[in-house]
Amino acid sequence: MKKTLLKNADYIYTFNDKDEVLRNMDILIEGKVISKIGENIEITEDMEVIDASKNVILPGFVNTHHHLYQTMFRGIDEVQEMPLFPWLKGLYGFWKHLTDETIYYGSQVGFSELLRTGCTTTSDHHYVFPEDAPSTLIDTQFKASEEIGIRFHATRGSMSLGEDKGGLPPVSVVQDEEKILLDSERVIDKYNDSDEFSMKRVALAPCSPFSVTKSLMIKSAELARKKGVMLHTHLAETLDEEKYCLEKYGLRPVELMEETGWTGKDVWFAHGIFFSDDELKRLNGSGIAHCPSSNMKLGSGICRTSELIQQGINVGIGVDGSASNDGSNMWEEVRRAYLLNHLKYADKGLNAYEILKMATKGGARVLGRTDIGTLEEGKAADIILFDLNDIAFSGSHNPLTSLVCCGNSSLVKMTIVNGKIVVKDGIILTINTEKIAFNAHEHAKMLIKKQRELRK
Repeated sequence: MKKTLLKNADYIYTFNDKDEVLRNMDILIEGKVISKIGENIEITEDMEVIDASKNVILPGFVNTHHHLYQTMFRGIDEVQEMPLFPWLKGLYGFWKHLTDETIYYGSQVGFSELLRTGCTTTSDHHYVFPEDAPSTLIDTQFKASEEIGIRFHATRGSMSLGEDKGGLPPVSVVQDEEKILLDSERVIDKYNDSDEFSMKRVALAPCSPFSVTKSLMIKSAELARKKGVMLHTHLAETLDEEKYCLEKYGLRPVELMEETGWTGKDVWFAHGIFFSDDELKRLNGSGIAHCPSSNMKLGSGICRTSELIQQGINVGIGVDGSASNDGSNMWEEVRRAYLLNHLKYADKGLNAYEILKMATKGGARVLGRTDIGTLEEGKAADIILFDLNDIAFSGSHNPLTSLVCCGNSSLVKMTIVNGKIVVKDGIILTINTEKIAFNAHEHAKMLIKKQRELRK
């Protein structure tokens, strides 16, 4: 069994139930587990020893909402400076050209960005299945996650309500309900691993109230609970969504979720901006993926993060799709979550520690996990290291405040996932990122060119 010793860390922020902060301590990793945290752990010949002095150590970040395929569609002129609904309508035409190759490269680009910025576990919400695309898009995501070495929660998303039936998406990117449910069950049976320290999990994720039928929401919830997996969807992201739900169903978005059985600890929602005071109390333990950059770029609004936490609701951070925030950078999301919270709540806002706790333990709880998100003996060895010797931190006095507010680089010194060093000094060790970057960009250019030529 491989042993790795992180020696003499300056600060270890555990985010355990006691909120312990440890100084000048060691962390011993055996296999995929943290086996010991303590002073002066004995060095043996079979250990790889890493000098962690003058380093800050945190649990790996947990990304609770993403659309990996969107890394292929960043910075498209046609959809800049738009709110959500017109932005989506402008992109559906490009997304109908998705291929297995698109999903592979989009996933590897997104995973690489996430790992280099301290994310060790990520979810993904893939809901676009064009008519001509293969049925194995989720399979391709799992292939990519295994190659690069990231802990991955895939969601089998779906859209069943096309614009011909009053929905937002065109018919070219929606699927038949029966087909969705059959493939959802296939993906769960093939990939979902509910064991402790699992690297692969599956959730079901009808896209949004304006792109799926009530029937699909109900049946997806029934299937998920039969199979013991979680549920995910977008909710309360914009006032346009609220207006749509009231006009189509005579219900507010949260009321629609309650009617379809979509509340509880096995459910998490992306965005969650426009909740009323009463709805905050009625979420019934459902988690929230807070997406600061996307909410800002699309002009959607500011999530009520402090109030959600005060209600005892698990809140995590999500990068969202790279077409709506232009990057898969977890550190930037942490920083922006902190700044947005203070914009809304001023001196009553969350401090740096509380924001980082949201990005680690909070995200893990949103995804229904207790084996990650903290640094404790017996927990998964998902660990990130930061070097405070850079000039960006000179003159700063609190390590966590410095990391959140001062750093001019988002790259971590080291990312360890499941006991394996995946990133060192900003370099991915498991795949050839130069090759991936080149091939991904060439493929992305082809996709954009294809749709633009069709529009001529």
